[in-house]
Amino acid sequence: MRLDKYLADMDFGSRKEVKNFIKKGLVSVNGTVIKSDKFQVKEKEDAIFFDGEPVVYQKYFYYLLNKPAGVISATIDDYDETVMDLFDDEHYREDLFPVGRLDKDTEGLLVITNDGALAHRLLSPKRHVEKEYYAQIAGVMTQADIEAFEKGLTIDGEACLPAKLMIDTIDEEEETSEIRLILHEGKFHQVKRMVQAVGKEVTYLKRIRMGGLVLDAALDYGEHRVLTEAELTRLEQKN
Repeated sequence: MRLDKYLADMDFGSRKEVKNFIKKGLVSVNGTVIKSDKFQVKEKEDAIFFDGEPVVYQKYFYYLLNKPAGVISATIDDYDETVMDLFDDEHYREDLFPVGRLDKDTEGLLVITNDGALAHRLLSPKRHVEKEYYAQIAGVMTQADIEAFEKGLTIDGEACLPAKLMIDTIDEEEETSEIRLILHEGKFHQVKRMVQAVGKEVTYLKRIRMGGLVLDAALDYGEHRVLTEAELTRLEQKN
């Protein structure tokens, strides 16, 4: 790999900026100062230093974010705050993006990465990676609703895959419910539309699991952390 690409990949600046850094003698490879941006390095083997500090090459980055309400699942927007605006300078990279999306008013688990292949695998309709949500409902969910979700609802003429509805609590007096719902797909506003299809309304929605990855209860809204190797492995598990 070219030295300038290596440093740009590690977010030391644009290709133009790192070329200038190299020409200024700020970069050494295996103890030798290199001033050619075309110099070829072995990213896994060579000892590369920038301004006296060691550089450890990492191609892909994976973060778990607890998305707050009011923030959109996008990399950039002219009007609203995005999930990438929640990242500090230490962890922000221009190539990071959210895997899938949560509605603006939906909270919870969102994976942020620069690994396009992983994102494709997680979102592919063929893989049916599970997504679990917690929701508060205006209306009393019933056994009939559980059976309807399990059979597969049709919303606005669009057939949904069977989904697992679990009723956690019911308040008959207030006519409200708390549920968890496991989906194997990601249609537009799917949870809200499915609940609406059985005559109720979602008043609060939070994603709590994706594949084998569970939302970290220690993360406050808007906080993120690096995924562990074990979590990465569990992430692609279907359940």
